[in-house]
Amino acid sequence: MAAAAQGPNPSPHIPVLLRPLIAAVAPISGVWLDGTLGAGGYTRALLEAGAEKVIGIDRDPLALEMAQDWGAEFGARLELVHSTFSQMDDHADQIDGVVLDLGVSSMQLDLSERGFSFMRDGPLDMRMSQDGPDAADLVNTAAEAELADILYLYGEERASRRIAKAIVKARAIEPLKTTLRLAEVVEKCLPRSKPGQAHPATRSFQAIRIAVNDEYGELVKGLEAAERVLKPGGQLAVVTFHSIEDRMVKRFMQARAGKTGQGSRHAPQQAQEAPQLELKTRKAVGPDDVELAENPRSRSARLRVAIRTEAPTGKTDRKAIGMPQLKGAH
Repeated sequence: MAAAAQGPNPSPHIPVLLRPLIAAVAPISGVWLDGTLGAGGYTRALLEAGAEKVIGIDRDPLALEMAQDWGAEFGARLELVHSTFSQMDDHADQIDGVVLDLGVSSMQLDLSERGFSFMRDGPLDMRMSQDGPDAADLVNTAAEAELADILYLYGEERASRRIAKAIVKARAIEPLKTTLRLAEVVEKCLPRSKPGQAHPATRSFQAIRIAVNDEYGELVKGLEAAERVLKPGGQLAVVTFHSIEDRMVKRFMQARAGKTGQGSRHAPQQAQEAPQLELKTRKAVGPDDVELAENPRSRSARLRVAIRTEAPTGKTDRKAIGMPQLKGAH
């Protein structure tokens, strides 16, 4: 989601890829759904660009609480919903567009009490919804092998086994309860980062956060839900922040657009379903030089846009679109 800018004049909630997203889906009209409301950057831009109404969904109660203030100016044109975007079809049907801005928001990162960041001390929480099992529950109870799989599959952390072993050893002495304590355990397993490199705990914190919030499962179900609620000609715009998310969105859109190829010439040709989506962006759109200067954290962001066709909704092969599969996961 929107990332905080760095520098002498930080702007805490800059919507990433906002300009190219609005340009890609223009002209904007009708009813849109923002499945990751956050600080409201995309929702406000959609309303200002011509949307008659925007349904703003967020699983974080804080986002909805904040929206009471800035959303008042839009009146009935803005509908706020406390839910996950995977359940968007409980709140919308036959709409003109869906926007999803994945990952953690800057306002969540900036609040130490939410426990998302290794840059400031806070309780080891990481729950976007503020309910259910938290990160402390995961790191203090999961088996070493499960922790290693989470770190490797969700965070692409090559030192996953070493870190998992260190976590289990540390928690046997005293439960891991704070962000800085976990970061300390992870750091001791890895070489010190060089200037300009990411913090050593970046991948581990990403992986644990994704596991706590079932972000990959939510993403697949959210893409499927978007396909159900969009009317023919409706647009789906998704902003991702790391390679696994982008791979999943890319392959989902390609599969739904019938762009996955025919496979080996020796294999029997399979019947092709009518495509449910039409690709609007052939390649992912990244930040331009202006945005990178304004917000360096946007460097990894990628935007993909597709248009809904009239074909019936399809089924998703989670393995085929590259969704990481934990052993024993449903």
